[in-house]
Amino acid sequence: MSKSAVRQQVDVRDLHHGTHNHLLTEESLTDAGAASLDAIIVPTAWPADALRHVMRVGRKVGCPVIALCSKSATAEQAVKLADHLNAAVLAVDVDSAVASGLPAFSTDRLLRDEGFGSQSDLSLKRNVGLALARASGWKRVLFLDDDIVVDDPQQLALAAGLLDRYRAVGLANTGYEDNSVVCHAFRAIGGDQQTFIGGGAMMVDTASTSSFFPNIYNEDWFFLLGDGLPFRVARAGVMRQRPYDPFANPARAAEEELGDTLAEGLFWILDFGQRPASAGDGFWGDALYRRRQFIDFILTRSGAAQTPDRIRRSLEAARGRSAEISHRLCRDFVREWETDLARWGDFLSRLPADASPGVFLRDIGIAQQVRQSDAYASGSAVRSR
Repeated sequence: MSKSAVRQQVDVRDLHHGTHNHLLTEESLTDAGAASLDAIIVPTAWPADALRHVMRVGRKVGCPVIALCSKSATAEQAVKLADHLNAAVLAVDVDSAVASGLPAFSTDRLLRDEGFGSQSDLSLKRNVGLALARASGWKRVLFLDDDIVVDDPQQLALAAGLLDRYRAVGLANTGYEDNSVVCHAFRAIGGDQQTFIGGGAMMVDTASTSSFFPNIYNEDWFFLLGDGLPFRVARAGVMRQRPYDPFANPARAAEEELGDTLAEGLFWILDFGQRPASAGDGFWGDALYRRRQFIDFILTRSGAAQTPDRIRRSLEAARGRSAEISHRLCRDFVREWETDLARWGDFLSRLPADASPGVFLRDIGIAQQVRQSDAYASGSAVRSR
C-alpha cells in the first residue's frame, strides 16, 4: 500500500482538533450589564485611512482610541484623520525606542538564535497597549485590529460588563474566517475547521491580567494561557473580519508554522483536561509527528481535489519549515515563555496604577513620538449622539 493510501486512511481527528471552542464560555448579551470601555487599542501598519472605522467606533462608545503606529502608519497622519473626524485619539510611533522601555524577553532571544525570529511588531504594540492601560488605571480595554468591523458599537458596553467575571472577552467573528494558513487549507479540502477568539477583537481586564503577547504567531493564544488555569475566557458580541488571501505568499505559512505548532500543541493538552506543564520532550515529539502527518494529509487530499497550486505551495512551505522544528525548541520555548511571564509580571507590579498615559510614555522615553488629537487633548471623548 502506498504512503498516499495510508495517509488517506488516517482519522484526521487523531492529528488535529478543528475547534477548541469548548474551552470558551459562550455568553449572551441579552441580560448582560453594561460597563464603559476605558480605551480602544489598535495596532496599525497601514496608511491612516485604515483607522477611520475604529475612530468612529470610539466616538460612538465615548472612549479614546490609542493608535500604535509603524511602517506605513504614522502618529501624525493618524491625528490628522482624528481631527477631521472629531475623534479622541492618542497616537504613538512605535519603534525600537519603545521596545527598550519594556522588558527584554528570553523567548525573543531563543527564536533569534534558532533562526525563527520574527520581523513583526504586532506583539510589541499590544504589549505597549497593555502596559499603557495598566499604568493609566484603565480596567476595561478593547484590542481592535484595523481590519475588523464592528457593525453595532453599542454592544461593546454589554460585552465589557462581562469582564467582571472573565479575564478576557472575545467578539465572535461573523466575517471572513481567521485561521492559520494550514487551517485555511484544511477548510479548503472540506475539513471541519472553526475559529477561536483572537487579539484582533478582544476585551481585556488589564487590572487583573499579568500576561503578555510573545513575539510569535498565535501570540493571543499564549496571552490567554499566560494567566493560568482555569481558562476564564468568554465569547460574546459580534464583529466581522475583512477578507484577505491567506495563500497569496507561501512565506506566510512558513512564518506561522512554529507558532501554530506550539499553540495547537498546548491547546491539544487543554482539550484533554491537562495542564501545559505536562508538555515534555516526549509530548513535543508526538505533537510534531501529528502536525507533519496533518499537513501531509491535507496535501494528499488537496491533490485529489484539484486544489489550486497556490494552496499546495503554501502547504509545502509549512511542511518544509516544520522539518526545521525540533522537539527541544518547542520545549525550550515553553520554558522561556514561563520565565518571561514572571519577568513581565514583575514589570507590571512596578508600574504606577493611576498615572496619565502621557506620564507613562514619558517614563519609557518616547514622549516625543506621541501625538494627540484636539478631542483627546480637550478630554472630549464623549458618546456621539
